[in-house]
Amino acid sequence: MTIKRTVNMTKQSDDVIVKTLSRLLIPFMQIYALYVIAHGHYSPGGGFQGGVILGASLILLAITYGLDNALRMMSERLNTILCSLGVFIYAGIGLLCIMLGGNYLDYGALDKILHVDIAHARSLGILGIETGVGIAVMAVMASIFLDISTGGLPSTKERDQSD
Repeated sequence: MTIKRTVNMTKQSDDVIVKTLSRLLIPFMQIYALYVIAHGHYSPGGGFQGGVILGASLILLAITYGLDNALRMMSERLNTILCSLGVFIYAGIGLLCIMLGGNYLDYGALDKILHVDIAHARSLGILGIETGVGIAVMAVMASIFLDISTGGLPSTKERDQSD
């Protein structure tokens, strides 16, 4: 006997105040997250903290407007691609440093291809790493939320494509 589970992915908040506040807050959360990522090597913050804020904005969207609306903006396939892209950026910058004659994540070696001084090359290398970490953390947070909220079941659209 097989038990078929379904998930109600269209459940939305009926509260007008919650919808209005989240509609106003989500863009500011995302801009602040990008600020935290971009200024992480100069001030407190960085890729992990910015990625968590970006992930929280997507979770707020899903809680307020339902999982279907959130999955329209960021599908499970896009989420998987972003998880991989973030790790690829991080590892790619490290391997590029090795290929340029430095150690893994020795950003000073990037001056050969960026045509800037070593201090500026280090700054740009760190910014690249912070960006990769931010993308990966945001996608993993969204993935964990989707797995918990759907009970591990793929979305209806993903199930239809696999059949």
